[in-house]
Amino acid sequence: MSTVSESTRTPPRSASDRPLSPTDRSTPRRHRERGRRDRDELYAVLDEALICHLGVVSGAAPIVLPTCFGRVDDVLYLHGSSGAASLRTGVGAPVCVTVTLLDGLVYARSVFSHSANYRSAVVHGNARPVTDPAEKLAALRAIVEHTTPGSWEHARQPTTKELAATGVLALDLGEASLKVRTGPPGDEDADVATGAAWAGVLPVRTTFGEPAPCPLLPAGAATPSHVTERAGA
Repeated sequence: MSTVSESTRTPPRSASDRPLSPTDRSTPRRHRERGRRDRDELYAVLDEALICHLGVVSGAAPIVLPTCFGRVDDVLYLHGSSGAASLRTGVGAPVCVTVTLLDGLVYARSVFSHSANYRSAVVHGNARPVTDPAEKLAALRAIVEHTTPGSWEHARQPTTKELAATGVLALDLGEASLKVRTGPPGDEDADVATGAAWAGVLPVRTTFGEPAPCPLLPAGAATPSHVTERAGA
């Protein structure tokens, strides 16, 4: 089966030409100073995160599900079983996708001022089903390469049956917001003056461990470079 390495969609304008949308629902209400308007910053957060949360309304109740995703230019792709209720509910309907990177735990002099350093993206929009075969293949490649770079060319390509069993949603990044908190705690002057409690930031980092080979691999099978590079070995 042939592969598609490039999106057929038109690349977006540069971040300076198309800042993040100032719509009512994508405008931060609390801590507006943490809001970011640079689209490249949004891309950086999405490209670093490995899991997003898809929020849909199913019947009278909301459903929020964690899932892998991928980005091609200014479009976010999510996938799942073609029979999944979450994907069927999300087709053509308003959805919300969120991603959060936790960078540190903020210890303050008062428990009220404890916080976290983070980068958080929220994307709103109406998801559309991906039905074009070339775009669907490109979307699945983007998802695989986002989470496990190098695997698309290394592993077997999807069969026609597997493609039919897989549903893909596309969500344009036209309406999105980004909030970022960095730095030390924001204590009250009176709490700083007492010096009664330790304050600072405990950094949080995501690291990969040693690759664990499948027990069904032939004895002595070498770990491919795209896995060891991902693991930082």
